[in-house]
Amino acid sequence: MAKVLLAEDDITMVSLLKTLLKMEGFEVAALKTGSDVPVEVGHENPDILFLDVHFGNQSGVEIIEAIRKNKALANLRVVMTSGMSMQEECMRAGANAFLLKPFSPDDLIRLLK
Repeated sequence: MAKVLLAEDDITMVSLLKTLLKMEGFEVAALKTGSDVPVEVGHENPDILFLDVHFGNQSGVEIIEAIRKNKALANLRVVMTSGMSMQEECMRAGANAFLLKPFSPDDLIRLLK
């Protein structure tokens, strides 16, 4: 079972994602807004990081760049998401995939599997 770590600051979205992903058989953990994401990724050891481009006052692009510099996290799959079309910027920074909000649950599950 793959573990998904959520770095999303919308509490409603976190709740919905947890329910959906658990129903699909994923193990799910969520970070508190303001967490040091690269450090928490090291502690949680997820298979997939679901990262909001704007995680609290942090830049998801800066977070992914920091993760990609860490050799221990080189194989981590990162799905970035935003309400703005930032796909090119996120992919250039090292994301494996980008989802534009609002996205359908089916699109998310297909992407994670």
